[in-house]
Amino acid sequence: MGDRIEKRIELRAPPARVWRALTDHREFGAWFKVAIESPFVAGQPARGRITHPGYEHVVWNAIVQRIEPQHLFSFTWHPYGIDPKVDYSGEAPTLVEFRLSPTPVGTLLILTETGFDRVPATRRAEAYRMNEAGWAQQMQNIEHHVARGG
Repeated sequence: MGDRIEKRIELRAPPARVWRALTDHREFGAWFKVAIESPFVAGQPARGRITHPGYEHVVWNAIVQRIEPQHLFSFTWHPYGIDPKVDYSGEAPTLVEFRLSPTPVGTLLILTETGFDRVPATRRAEAYRMNEAGWAQQMQNIEHHVARGG
């Protein structure tokens, strides 16, 4: 286990299409499986309900950090913060970054999540393991989403 998760995928869609899938809160919610309440705004919280079966009880919370059109979208959150009885607000969040680069066939999407070394030791390994697997699935989800036009 490290401090960083990184996933790369080349999507057969132009950067503008991938950007919309990442930063339009309704499109993000469609492939990420979360009903986000309002548009993403840098420096502002984003909130919604997970729609993935078995996790509908989970409220998704993040703070949007940066929105650099067709290049970088980032937010912080508490990784694998799914226990409704736990207040994660006192924990240091991890940083999730989506970086886009044009390629001859579409867009290279690089996802990184960093800061696991600051997650409490009692839940660090599980948070890392679950997010490592979760991001692998999410890369497939966005690939299917942009391939079918959203």
